[in-house]
This record gives sequence, structure tokens and C-alpha cells, in this order.
Amino acid sequence: MQIPLDLARTLAAVIDEGTFDAAARRLRLTPSAVSQRVKTLEQQLGRVLVVRSKPARATEAGAAVVRLARQLALLEHDALAEFGLDADHAGGPAARSGQPAAAPRHVTIPLAVNADSLATWFLPALARVALVHPVVFDLHRDDQDFTAGLLESGTVMGAVTSQATPVAGCLVRPLGVMRYEAVATPAYLARWSAGHGESRKAGSVASTLPAWLAHAPLVDFDRRDHLQHDALQAAGFDPERAPRHYVPASNDFASAVKLGLGWGMLPEFQSSAELERGELVRLGGAPVGVPLHWQQWNLSSPLLDAVADELAREARNTLV
Repeated sequence: MQIPLDLARTLAAVIDEGTFDAAARRLRLTPSAVSQRVKTLEQQLGRVLVVRSKPARATEAGAAVVRLARQLALLEHDALAEFGLDADHAGGPAARSGQPAAAPRHVTIPLAVNADSLATWFLPALARVALVHPVVFDLHRDDQDFTAGLLESGTVMGAVTSQATPVAGCLVRPLGVMRYEAVATPAYLARWSAGHGESRKAGSVASTLPAWLAHAPLVDFDRRDHLQHDALQAAGFDPERAPRHYVPASNDFASAVKLGLGWGMLPEFQSSAELERGELVRLGGAPVGVPLHWQQWNLSSPLLDAVADELAREARNTLV
């Protein structure tokens, strides 16, 4: 049994675009032609490949076909680049004949990344890659403890993850450590520590979190964010007793802490300037280090390796 590559690419377009109509526009086909291609592939493989919802979702069998299509697109790009057809398209046969040169076909690379990396150091590396390669990125944001699952499902080709053990069929390299500290505004500290008899010299940091923090409002990124939970638990407090705000965007999360909505664990590059100016204060406890790793499909791909090299370069300049 073989998987027709044009049909696999059609299925990948449906999943990438979310609807059959959008995939048809991308492929320059009619929606009925796209639907017929997917139906033909399902009949040939004897599996349902796509859940026809909005957006369309790949089934487990469909995810395997989509992964194949993405791997082939990546390998095709690398092969054409070796021929000089993408990188030097302006000097190809069309240009030499006096006809306008066709624009290079961009390859899509889906990647997974945690929110704090996306908001701080991740994008400059991708921008450098896009300057020299015809590539577009499809970014999936998730907690660093869960991004590896997107690799396992074939949804993405590479991921920033806290998982050091390679996902099956993937390579892994360490990026560095993102350090977080418990911080809050001076006004928040004064309000919620009042009556607890705690005093602190300017610039001093307690070795543990203060007891009053067990009942003070905190900010969580979402219901899978465990940094504040773990900090309270490590200090011997019940983390479920504290009232919490949910702010599911990295920059907005930091803003919520800086506005005094609650305390939170912020990475150094989102808090160092405010700490220096006295607009934030450290609440105590040891900084928490979250090791980050880069995992990618185990393919011999210069383009995917270029992405990994730029991310590692940026991480060396930013992470601990």
C-alpha cells in the first residue's frame, strides 16, 4: 500500500488551514476537489483521517499522514535548495530568458513553544532564519511541560520543552535555564503584609516566602501553570487556599503582577528593570530554574538545523 503524496499534501493543507474551503484557496482547487481528494485517501487507507469540524482536526491516523506530508515538504525544500532553485531563483531559466522569475515556494514549519519564551527570546531567532530562507512558521503555544506532546502527535516539527528525554524519532539539545523569582509591587507588599509584623530592609530577600502569602492573591497563567503553586507548596503552605487571577498571556501576566493584581513568578528578563527601579520587590524564596530543551524531528534537514542553530544561539545570549 502506498500513500499518494498529492493526497497527503491536500490533507495537510486542510489541517493547516482549518477548513476545506481555505485549503482549496491555498491549493487553487475547488472545495469539492479537496473534499474528493481527502475522501479518496480515506478509502485507500481504510481510515477516517479528518474530523470534519471547525476547525478541521486530524484523527490519530490522519496525524500520521500529515506528519509524512510535512516531512516530505521539508525534504523537498532542502533538495531544491541544494540545486539552488529556491535560494537563487532569480537567476534560473525564467530569469535568463527575460521572463519574470517565480517567487520561491515557502515551506511551512510548525513549532511549539512555551509562552514566556515566545514573549521574550524566541522570535528574534526565527526572524533571522526567515531572512535567508523561504519559510513561514506556524507556532503553537503551550506550557513547556506539554509541548513535547505536540511532537509525539506529529503536530509540530520542533518544540521548546522542559523534557530532556528525546521523544521517539526526535533529537534533543539543551538550551539553558529560565529563572523565575517571586515578585510583587511595593504597594501589594505593604497591603497584604500589614498586621503580620514582618519588616524587611531595602534590598534584602528572605530565604522563604512569608506566611501571609498563603492567603494573598496570586496570578496564574492558566490552570496548568504550577510555578506559583509549587512555590507555595515548597514553603509549606496550602496552595489551594490562595485566591488567584488567571491571565493567559505572558506579557499580560507580567503586567498584572506589575500593576499589583497579585504576586507571581516572573522570569528575570521580565522583572530585572523593575526590580532595579524599585517598582517590584522580591518576596523571598530561592529562584526557580526551569531547564529548557530543543527537540526536533530526527531528519537530515539543513533548514530545520538552521532553525535549531539560531534558537540555540539566541538562548545562549538570553538564558542562564
